[in-house]
Amino acid sequence: MKRRVDIAVSTDPISDYQQIIEYAKEMQGTADFLHCDIMNENFVSKNTYDYNLLGNINRNSLIMLDVHLMVNEPIEDIPEYIEAGANIITVHYEAFEDKENLVRTINFIKENDVLAGISLKPKTQFKEIRSFAFNCDVVLVMGVEPGASGQTMQKEMIDKVKEIYEFRQSNNLHFKIEFDGGVNLENAKLLIDAGVDILVSGSYVYKSLDRKNAVILLRGQE
Repeated sequence: MKRRVDIAVSTDPISDYQQIIEYAKEMQGTADFLHCDIMNENFVSKNTYDYNLLGNINRNSLIMLDVHLMVNEPIEDIPEYIEAGANIITVHYEAFEDKENLVRTINFIKENDVLAGISLKPKTQFKEIRSFAFNCDVVLVMGVEPGASGQTMQKEMIDKVKEIYEFRQSNNLHFKIEFDGGVNLENAKLLIDAGVDILVSGSYVYKSLDRKNAVILLRGQE
C-alpha cells in the first residue's frame, strides 16, 4: 500500500499578515498543515511574527498549525504558542546552549498535548540529536540554512534523511520525519523514498498558478 505523505505549506514566502490568514483559509482541506516559520532575529537574521498572529490564524481557519520556532531558548513563549492553537511545536537543537532546557522544553510541549519536534540545521549531524529523538514526535531536517525562503536544497540532506529513517526503524520508534527547505516536484519523490513523512513547501506551492494541484503533485498523486 502506498505510504501517505503529509504536506505542510509554509508561511515563509509571505510578509503580509492578512495574506497569511487568507493563504491558511485557501489551503485548508488541501494541505495537511500550515507550517508557521517564526523568527525573531536572535537565531536567524529575519523577523516574522509571533503567537498573536498564530492565534488569529487559528481563529480564522481550520488548518492544522505546524509551528517551527527559529528562536533562541523559546521556552518562556511556549505556553503562548500552545494557547494560540499550535498542533506541532518544533524547536531547534542549536537554539539551546543548555541542553537540559531543550529536554524541559520538549517535555513541556508533550505534557500539554501538543506534538513536540526537534529540528537540526544542515551542518548539524544527526548523531548530535539522536538521544533527544527518543522523546520527540517529529524530527525536522532542514534542507537549507534557516532564515530565507527560496533556497536550493542541499542534496546531501537526502542521506541524512535515510540515516534518520534507519535509526527510527532499528529502534522501533514512531516519530515523523519532516523536511523543510528547497522542496519541489523534482526532489519530492527522492525525499519520500528516503523516508520523509511530512514535506514542507514554501515557494513551490505558494508561487504555483494552481496551488491545490501543486500539493497533489508533491504527494506523488496524479
